[in-house]
Amino acid sequence: MSSTSSPTATEPKRRLRLPSFSAQILIGLVIGVLAGWAALEIGPTAAGEDNWLTVTLTTIGGSFVSLLKAVVPPLVFTAIVASIANLRGVANGARLAGQTLLWFAITALVAVAIGIGLGLVLQPGANAAVDAADAAEPSRTGSWLDFLQGLIPGNFLGLGASSSLRTDDAGAVLGVDTGVSFNVLQIIVLALAVGIAALRSGKKAEPFLAFNKSLLKIIQTVLWWIIRLAPLGTLGLVGRAIATYGWSSLGNLGTFAVAVYVGLALVLFVVYPVLLRAHGLSIGRYFKGAWPAIELAFVSRSSIGTLPVTERVTHRNLGVPRAYASFAVPLGSTTKMDGCAAIYPAIAAIFVAQFFGVDLGVTDYLLIAFVSVVGSAATAGLTGATVMLTLTLSTLGLPLEGVGLLLAIDPILDMGRTAVNVAGQVLVPVIVAKRENILDLDKYASADAEDLFEDDDEDETEAAGITAADGAATPVLAGSRQ
Repeated sequence: MSSTSSPTATEPKRRLRLPSFSAQILIGLVIGVLAGWAALEIGPTAAGEDNWLTVTLTTIGGSFVSLLKAVVPPLVFTAIVASIANLRGVANGARLAGQTLLWFAITALVAVAIGIGLGLVLQPGANAAVDAADAAEPSRTGSWLDFLQGLIPGNFLGLGASSSLRTDDAGAVLGVDTGVSFNVLQIIVLALAVGIAALRSGKKAEPFLAFNKSLLKIIQTVLWWIIRLAPLGTLGLVGRAIATYGWSSLGNLGTFAVAVYVGLALVLFVVYPVLLRAHGLSIGRYFKGAWPAIELAFVSRSSIGTLPVTERVTHRNLGVPRAYASFAVPLGSTTKMDGCAAIYPAIAAIFVAQFFGVDLGVTDYLLIAFVSVVGSAATAGLTGATVMLTLTLSTLGLPLEGVGLLLAIDPILDMGRTAVNVAGQVLVPVIVAKRENILDLDKYASADAEDLFEDDDEDETEAAGITAADGAATPVLAGSRQ
């Protein structure tokens, strides 16, 4: 009599382990470069339109960024309201906000000083081979009035709409294109007002705060579904950039491009590490923990679109308390832009002055520094660094037509600028948390991006301690200064 044996215990099924998030982004980057090169080789169609591969890459990349931006408004609003609720009763809340803004200014000042120095040494305007006929004023400009107007919401959600006529070559109207935009600075102002009002309302606002917390969790879940598409988005975004702009335009503005990227590299790989070391923090652990956000920023060219990843790596990988990170990171995404608002406009302003033969004095360089440190909020909610550049040029009285000379390579420069922006948005909360003794040093020391997509069900008050005084319990951030 024969018998068959069967295992007494069922062996667990092996799950296919995908490469890490960073590795997936790199794979998408490589494939995107190859696809973009192929699209560039195919060239436009006989009618002068983009070929099928360029259209495909544009659709993939544009769809990914659109999905990210669609979730950002409710995410920022609910996250800031929740962070204010978490910070209630915290003795050092005002100090944290003040220290955050101070370090935003300090790092921006260092970045703009590097930009001015590189502009004077490398002389990008004197070594440019562009034609003055290419100079043209941009369609969108910035001014100090933009900053004031940006603070005042036009509606409860801070949304705006625009429309334009679509015509053919003969001028016949084919239809109307409409679009909806949002101003993150306005959303932050609204969220701050609602959050503070909810706290002032006391127990009557508890149902609203509970609803906001649940809504935030739902939005975060949807958001991480979108973030998982980042490798595919990388493929489309990088491929489209190469297929559309190529690399030939870099030749005429080579010195300018080199100056910008040298400045970005100095800030990212010299200034930031010096600050980390000065505060007794590991440089390698910082880059390992922050790299997913820096990498996504480089390919997406959007600090706002990268915001969810930036906030998560700041809290989860680097040990910044969630209550503080959920406040500092969204604020930094609109006002902390060392790449777009410090290095780039400084070098670009010097380029325009040199190209048009305008001599700049000490006062002009001080104005560049002032605009970079204070004026970056004027660009909140707007795309790219063009608005910040025009704000700088108009403050110095330089020709706005100079912006047109730089637009050809702007997308190539914008990748590096955005990566530095996001790196700074992670750095400042880490430094402030360390200075205020609220940084989780064990979590920082074990910074790892491999669990970026795991569920995060930690209690919202994880960073809070309970201090009993006269029999009353008062929530205080662990290690906070009284």
